[in-house]
Amino acid sequence: MNKRAIDTDIVLIDIIDFSRLSMDEQLEIISYLSLTYKKMIEKMVKISGIPMEKMLQGIIPTGDGFYDFIAKEYPYFKGIRVAVHTGKVHRFEDILGHENFVGDGLNECSRYIEIKNLIISTVIISDRAYEILQEFLHLHNDFRKLLETCEFRHSSLHTFQDKHNITRNGYLIWMRKGAIIPPPQINLAPPAKKR
Repeated sequence: MNKRAIDTDIVLIDIIDFSRLSMDEQLEIISYLSLTYKKMIEKMVKISGIPMEKMLQGIIPTGDGFYDFIAKEYPYFKGIRVAVHTGKVHRFEDILGHENFVGDGLNECSRYIEIKNLIISTVIISDRAYEILQEFLHLHNDFRKLLETCEFRHSSLHTFQDKHNITRNGYLIWMRKGAIIPPPQINLAPPAKKR
């Protein structure tokens, strides 16, 4: 057991009303989404040159947590909600010997999915994750330009009380033009500061 917490970015993808689907529909949706996300992540890994284990520390299936334009093929699919947060997690070995994660970062991220009236296919990013994104974009001008090209937008700050009466803050974010945005290549250093 490693007692050192990992400060990391967390993405929670919630399949709306997943538990209300039949077992066959659940299997169909999760299989399709898993294959779709695998292809997307493999493309990001190839473009960036980052090994998979460095880009993606782990995937934790939660039953109804894990979109694509699949409504025509799967009419019972109601969409997803996505939360992004930066927080701390601990890595541990579960009873089957698999690597798993636990921690405040995961719990905090899940609170953002709880927002009432969060519309289908919405991404909400915590204020902490948004600040880190802004710092990243300041260091990586090429990514800032890429997001501008994709017409990246954000809402005003949303403040809400979670189910434990803790005040949370975040932004709705979206791109008007779709794209797969790979992480920066390993050999790219942040631009030198001008003197």
